[in-house]
Formats: sequence, structure tokens, C-alpha cells
Amino acid sequence: MRIGLIGTGRIGSFHAAALARNQDAGSLLLADADPARAARLADRLGATAAPSVEQVFTWGVDAVVVSCATEGHAELVVRAVRGGLPVFCEKPLATDLGRSLAVLREVSARGGVLQVGFMRRFDAGYRTARELVRSGALGRLHTVRTMTADPAPPPAEYLRTSGGLFRDCLVHDFDMVRWVTGHEVTEVYAAGSDAGAVRFRETGDIDTGAALLLLDDGTLVTSTGTRCNGAGYDVRMELAGELDQVSAGLDDRTPIASTEPQGPPPASKPWTGFLERFAPAYEAELAAFVRLVRGEGANPCDGREALAALRVAEACELSRREGRRVRLTELPDLPDLPDLPGG
Repeated sequence: MRIGLIGTGRIGSFHAAALARNQDAGSLLLADADPARAARLADRLGATAAPSVEQVFTWGVDAVVVSCATEGHAELVVRAVRGGLPVFCEKPLATDLGRSLAVLREVSARGGVLQVGFMRRFDAGYRTARELVRSGALGRLHTVRTMTADPAPPPAEYLRTSGGLFRDCLVHDFDMVRWVTGHEVTEVYAAGSDAGAVRFRETGDIDTGAALLLLDDGTLVTSTGTRCNGAGYDVRMELAGELDQVSAGLDDRTPIASTEPQGPPPASKPWTGFLERFAPAYEAELAAFVRLVRGEGANPCDGREALAALRVAEACELSRREGRRVRLTELPDLPDLPDLPGG
């Protein structure tokens, strides 16, 4: 097997290293808008560097991993499926719902295989939480609380193309709400603040946001996110039922301190970022894609799954901007398409 990986920045380098360690992945062909960067990574990993992205599609590969800047995702995914290549794409497919729908229509029309990168589905804590909820161990679920807190704001250049806090950051939380509970979000009410660094106001983004979600079984969900959590990287999901409650993401590296006299001590080495916190999950995610390409496993996160999380994020952004409750039925979906291949 030969896998072409496009985009050798921070996340692309991480994915390339994971694939290089995977004995079933075969060889790697790396490409980047900066050919020198791809060449340096190829030298470190014993891979082959392409002089441009074009060679990924002309030199012959069995699958494609898209990990470049967000604005390039849609075009590359479409090109891969038109060439009959299974493709893994880092989320999002696009920064808006319309382009994402267009990509998924193309995937369906071509019979393409697309896996989208929602790595928390492979995290041990979240997987255990899902098992407990689905088994009934918590009883009737009544409250879910999620949070994603980055230790420092990203640069303005990133914010300009990120799609905003709800689409770029909290979309992971929305995916987990659906995946863990097995229920759909029916309506949202969201708010945000841009009171932090001036770069948020300049780019029309927010540094902190909160959303109240209602699920189709009546469960209430609160999802909060911020780019300004100086204590460290904090990602958690708390699930409260009539019989018990649990938390994913709570460990001795969670960057929060108790004010109680007998409370646990603060983390001596708090999580610094998503690559450190979710490193095993990223590895497992790419291993699942390799199995998918080899025909040895089901698709753990196809285009419809990714679209469902994005629709919640879009509804939250609409709610924030218009200051009102938004029902998910207000947003377009893909009711006219058959199940996407590879699921």
C-alpha cells in the first residue's frame, strides 16, 4: 500500500509519523505547498517527498490523507474521490455548511470512501463513557456537560480561516454528544464573548462561547469553550444520570485546582495541547483508516457523521449572531442521498 499525505504542518507531521509507525500502512508519499517542508519530513521518516501536490495524484497511491490548511480540504477530497481513492480528511471538510454539503454530494455520487478526523472517538475515556451510557449503567441520562479549553489563542492568521469557535473547536464536543449518547440535537441556544485579545474582534470571531443543546430524548447539554485557559489544555465531558455520573477527561493532568481543604492537589504537569492529550487517539484514528483502506474494518466517522456535528456548530453560530433559539430543522441536510459508501 502507498498512502499520499497532503499537508506536512503540525497535524500533518503528526499523522505522517503515525502512518510511518504503522506496519500495515506501507510507504508514504508526502506533499505540501512548501516542498522543502515536505522534503524535511520525508527525510526524517524515510518517506518520499513529492515536488508538488499534483504528484500525489499522478505518481500512483492507494489512498490519500488530507491534512493541509482548511481552505484546501474540499478541493482535495473531491479530487481524491474522483480518482477512486479512499480519503481521510482532517475536520472540517469546509468552513461552511454549503461547501460541506457539496463535497458530500460528490462523495456519494462517485461512490467514494471518506473518513473524517474526529479523534475523540478513539480516546479511551470517551469510549468508556459511551459504553456506560449505552449499557444503561448511568440510568436515564438527564444532563451532559462538555468543555474544550485551549491554553492560549491561536494566531490571527489561523482565526481568519478557522470558521470560528463553534465550527473549529466545539464541533468536537458536538460530535461527542451525538456519539456518546446516541441521540440527536434538536435545538440550540448559544452566546459568545470577544472580550479577550483584539485579534478576535478583528477577525469577527469569539474567544469564549457557550451553548445550551436539547437532545431528542429531552436530555440537556451545556457546551462551553474558550481559547484563553492559561492553566492548560482542558477537555472534559460529564454525564449525569439517575443512577450515576461519570467524567471523561478527568485525570491527574487536568488543569484545575480544588479550593476545598481536603481536595486533590493541582496537576503537577497539566496537559499543554491537543496533540499531547490525544496522541494515542490520533494514532488509533489513522490505524482505523488503514484498516478501512485494506477492507478490514468499517468507517468510524463517515461524511454524514461529520456533517451532523457541523450542523450543530452552524446552528450555534446562527444562534449567537441572531440572539435566538435555533432548531436544527432550519438547517439543510442530506435527506436525498443514499448512505455514503464505506460506512
